[in-house]
Amino acid sequence: MPWRRGRRSKKWPGPGCAVWEITLACNLNCIHCGSAAGRKRDDELSTEEALQLCDDLKGIGCQGVALMGGEPLLRPDWVTISEKVHNLGMELSIITNGWLGLDDNVIQQIVELAPECVTVSLDGGESSVHDMIRGVEGSFDRATQAIDRFASLGLPTAVITTVHKLNLKELTKIRDYLKGKGVAWQIQMATPHGRLEQRHVLSQDEYYSVALFIAATRKLYSKELMVAGAHDMGYFSTILPDLQVKAWQGCQAGIGTLGIQSNGNITGCLALPEQFIEGNIRDRPLREIWYDKESFTFSRYVKMSDMKAHCARCELKKLCGGGCSAVSASMSRGFHQDPYCVRHIEQSMK
Repeated sequence: MPWRRGRRSKKWPGPGCAVWEITLACNLNCIHCGSAAGRKRDDELSTEEALQLCDDLKGIGCQGVALMGGEPLLRPDWVTISEKVHNLGMELSIITNGWLGLDDNVIQQIVELAPECVTVSLDGGESSVHDMIRGVEGSFDRATQAIDRFASLGLPTAVITTVHKLNLKELTKIRDYLKGKGVAWQIQMATPHGRLEQRHVLSQDEYYSVALFIAATRKLYSKELMVAGAHDMGYFSTILPDLQVKAWQGCQAGIGTLGIQSNGNITGCLALPEQFIEGNIRDRPLREIWYDKESFTFSRYVKMSDMKAHCARCELKKLCGGGCSAVSASMSRGFHQDPYCVRHIEQSMK
């Protein structure tokens, strides 16, 4: 059944991708970590529960699963979970900090899993910045060597850079390193969620400079590097081309995407604050949470009267729906009023 904003539907298509934080355990200590990862949760899903969840995801029509953490490769049964995802016919992606990407056994396991994509986080163009942000000396060397090795083995490889004030000036250096490697590069904005302090969040002007950087990179280096903005970056500009891989059609949390915490909590997007958890699979089956008409109401049932601030006055509000829900919730304390909108910033400059 097709999705219609503002209309109640009894049944929703399955998510295109479930982003699953399989553990909070992590070997790094990143300044901007939205999950404040480090130690695993005491109540993380068991192997049996995780495998059942794979079946349940398939059961609601989920098309792909991206495993992340924490650091997903620290979970002892990550291969077992990955194999289950793959065997069920869902696309498998792995998001890692790259620290374990030099282990021959890990590399062989990833190759055998044949993931749709393996993604490494890279937050600086040199070790002094990346290691400072990641909290562990040597993490830059590990990450870059993992990127090089994944790409050299023919694995579909991507890089994620999360931008804030501490690494804004690193984008050119990162670009210079990535050019010609055959990798995809996603750039996203850090929000004051988890460990990131408000003082490190980009200003609107700094955010716009990142949008300009992405646009310039796409124009000048399209043959050497594929770069795109994430869900919180660059749509409906009056000046710049669309900076995303797919045209923005409103927040997809609870529609096209699903977030899963390591203890079985279900949310539309892992970047949303804790108060937007819709339920836990130990208390209610995933199918019940997904099809519940009271789930994900902020994105599934958007009315024009929900638009606030500048979004209420925007001629594109019906299509946009107020921008990224995670940014809107964390930066304006409410939905449908994303202050980090390139169109809004451009109009404010007039």
